[in-house]
Order: sequence, then C-alpha cells, then structure tokens
Amino acid sequence: MIISKRVVIAEFVKRPNRFVAYVNLNGKEIIVHVPNTGRCKEILVPGSKVLLREELNPSRKTLYDLIAGYKDNKIINIDSQIPNKVVDEALKDQKIQKLVKYNIIQREKTFGNSRFDFKLSNNMGEEYYLEVKGVTFEVNGKSMFPDAPTQRGKKHLLELIEVKKIGIGAGVLFLIQMSNIENFSPYDDMDGAFGEALRFAYESGVDIFVYECDVGENYITLSKSVEIIL
Repeated sequence: MIISKRVVIAEFVKRPNRFVAYVNLNGKEIIVHVPNTGRCKEILVPGSKVLLREELNPSRKTLYDLIAGYKDNKIINIDSQIPNKVVDEALKDQKIQKLVKYNIIQREKTFGNSRFDFKLSNNMGEEYYLEVKGVTFEVNGKSMFPDAPTQRGKKHLLELIEVKKIGIGAGVLFLIQMSNIENFSPYDDMDGAFGEALRFAYESGVDIFVYECDVGENYITLSKSVEIIL
C-alpha cells in the first residue's frame, strides 16, 4: 500500500510516554503522536532517524504521526493501524495462498463474544476468522512477538481455538513490518503465557501465518512468508 499523505524525515529525541514523542524536524523540536503502544525501544533510539506522516486535521493536537524508524539502515514501520490495511490488500490480491478460496472479505466482524480483524467467506458457505498481529521487534534478523506483555493477544488465540472447535476456519497472521527476516518465534522471555497459547493454538489446528514486508519511506506491502519456530 502507498502512504498517500506527506512523509518527512526527522531525528528522534525522546518518548515520555506511550502516546507521544519529541523529534527534531528541520532544527526545531516538536511533539508528535506515536501510533503504537509497544515499547519499540530498539527502534526509537535518541539521535536515530524516524519517519513522520503529516496529518492535516485541525482537531488534532499534533501535526505528525511517527510511523517508522531506521535501524541499521532497515526501515521498520511501527504504525499499529498499518497491518490490517496491508493484510486487507494482500487478501484482495490473493497473496496468501491458503486463503485465496475466500472471495468475501469483511473487517472487524464478531463471532460470539469475540471480534476478529477479518471474517472471510465464499459462495460455498465456507467461513474463516483471521486475527492480525503487527511485529516490530527484531534481533539479528530474527523477529519475535510480543515486545510487551499482552493479555489481549493471548485471549485472541484462545478465542480462535473455540472457533476451530466448531468446524470453522481460524488463523492468526503475524505481519513483520520490515524486510530481510530469517525466522519468527514467540518472545517467551517477554510473555511466556502468550507463547504457550500460540503453541496450544497450533496444536489445536489454528493456522499460523508469518509474512515480512517490503517497506519504503512511503509504502509497505506484504511480500514473502517467514519460517516459524515454535
């Protein structure tokens, strides 16, 4: 997907809380919104280069969103709203082979007491629920999730297992918001309960997809699958 709004380069200064950061743009320190509640500590390093997306909304307190950072010349997108948009585009372009038979794509659909990112279906009455998780944590080409404890993430996995139990398709897709990744695994040292839930989901028949992205300063698109190590 192309980022249609203007993107500019700035220098990261500090992040006093999860929602805002200070950056140096054209010699002036300004406050910007951070659309990601994860830690991103290995990306948002003082003095590092970051990308800002201009948001021309008069009701906002900040003019820019901090959407990506450079790490060793690699662009890592950190916008938490991006993964669902990228996956939506990939589903419509039939890039995810196992899911190409579903031609009806719906966003944010409820099943029982749960709401999933996607409900997929087709004219034969087959249904599939898909949850998407954005991944921004990487060390030496190896990516992991989550970068902060996530009770919500564990809950989604357990709910997908319940979907699978009644004969409906279910899967979770980890979208790595960067390129050149060797493999993916749950970050057990950060959240062991999530790792246990992911392995249980896999054993219960829930599909696990992992894809990396091609990322530029004004675009991000799903590219190729990545090896999963559970």
